[in-house]
Amino acid sequence: MAHSKILIPPNTLWESVKHRTQTALRCGALQSIPTEFEFVEQDGVNFLVRVLVNLDQKKAAQEKQDQQFIDTGKEFNPFLPYEEDLFVADITDTHVCILNKFNVVEHHLLIITRAFAEQESLLTVEDFTAMWACLTDFPGLVFYNSGKAAGASQRHKHLQIIPLPLTNTIEIPIARLFPSTKLQQGIKNILRLPFLHAFTSLDYREDAQVTFAKYRCLLQAVGIEATTNNMQSGAYNLLATKEWMLIVPRSHEDYQSISVNSLGFAGAMLVRNSTQMQLLKDIGPMNILRNVGFPI
Repeated sequence: MAHSKILIPPNTLWESVKHRTQTALRCGALQSIPTEFEFVEQDGVNFLVRVLVNLDQKKAAQEKQDQQFIDTGKEFNPFLPYEEDLFVADITDTHVCILNKFNVVEHHLLIITRAFAEQESLLTVEDFTAMWACLTDFPGLVFYNSGKAAGASQRHKHLQIIPLPLTNTIEIPIARLFPSTKLQQGIKNILRLPFLHAFTSLDYREDAQVTFAKYRCLLQAVGIEATTNNMQSGAYNLLATKEWMLIVPRSHEDYQSISVNSLGFAGAMLVRNSTQMQLLKDIGPMNILRNVGFPI
């Protein structure tokens, strides 16, 4: 299988991200959503929980999209075309990188396909080529919400990447549990995670084809298969850094109104208000993850 051609010059992405962030903020294209945060501990993980302060801008944008669908009968796609003021870089001949318009985390990037592909389609070698091209110059956490049940809000295929560390004191909260792993046929299970998952090591110097093969092994380990036109047989979340990749199949998008996307399984959760924050504390963040996945 031919690889995508990498277009971004080495050691330029991070500077491009910072420059575009400044210009997009000045012109109003980037509309950051303010949050407050605190840590909630359960089962040895110090979960980072953000609470939204103001959702008015995103709510207004969603209402505009909904009205456009009513008026035209066509679903709005913010990536075809994408906003030029959010453009960061051409990554490969199949993918570009843009800023997340309504970001909660500073320098949150989207790695989008140039041509439309369904968010519920399986990842490809080209997707992993673009991922590695970004991670080489961007010390971050990549994640993929594979459809609505996994927390995706857009149908157009896109991976996401946020900078590490997630806080000044914790790089990735869930990583505290990684030493407790059990190896089974080349796939690792993290013994202290109470939901179905599969985990493997990565090396940023490895070929995208190697990463793709590992990805397919993880999917097989959790019972997800390719269906017609490379679509997935079930929803899942994917997390990856330069060193590892984790896949978690999903049973529900939320639990008791608290939505969860891939970042929840990194130990970073988001609630809409103080009422949800208290609910999360009462239930326990790990218990929420267990209920939106497949308990074991």
